[in-house]
Amino acid sequence: MGDVLELASVRVVRGTTTMLDDVSWTVKEGERWVVLGPNGAGKTTLLQIAGARMHPTSGMVGILDEILGAVDVFELRPRIGLASAALAKQIPEHEKVLNVVVTAAYGVTGRWRESYERDDERRAFALLDAWGMSTFLNRPFSSLSEGERKRVQIARALMTDPEFLLLDEPAAGLDLAGREDLVQRLTGLAEDPTAPAIVLVTHHLEEVPPGFTHALLMRDGGVVAQGEIAEVLTEEHLSKTFGIALEVTRHNGRFSAVAR
Repeated sequence: MGDVLELASVRVVRGTTTMLDDVSWTVKEGERWVVLGPNGAGKTTLLQIAGARMHPTSGMVGILDEILGAVDVFELRPRIGLASAALAKQIPEHEKVLNVVVTAAYGVTGRWRESYERDDERRAFALLDAWGMSTFLNRPFSSLSEGERKRVQIARALMTDPEFLLLDEPAAGLDLAGREDLVQRLTGLAEDPTAPAIVLVTHHLEEVPPGFTHALLMRDGGVVAQGEIAEVLTEEHLSKTFGIALEVTRHNGRFSAVAR
């Protein structure tokens, strides 16, 4: 399997704050990674680097056989599907759901005077249908519930048939039913052999979908542990990551943790 993402000794420094510190990490084709850590661990910064939305202060970043800093990021970004709260804020308040998805074909967040092929609209509809949102085509994005917005964002991220999919806290703000529905859908995506390599960021162990193969644990901008998921999501590693003694259990492929 080829490398989709390769980070070597990556540091990100802004002012006097080190956001990432000597991070080395490789994601290969077909892998499904979860990135876990407490607030402020550097997870979102890592995803911005992986999505070619930020350049490192030092170190090397390879994305889809291109080197960040030596490639036009505007040509690279359409090859990467991204769903994040920051991107959702850029969507015009009254944009219709179908347009939220179809505009990804042009790499924009609002439909203006672009001309879209009928095939683009068919693909957008098919993706919305797959994520349970086909009956919301003409609803304003702002009128949706948080769970509905998350599903539309993931459909949008898949619109360009990306080679790499990045999901930044997709279950944040969801109630129990919404979270479980999303986890179930993400499990189906993870188990699809035609799906791209996936990286999902979260700080809740319960949000890790079955079918994910690898895990990266972060704290204070650095890596605590990384590798195959069963070897990384252990009481020892997770306790060190979150700074509290944890008891970790796994049932039917789902992880959970409570304080000892």
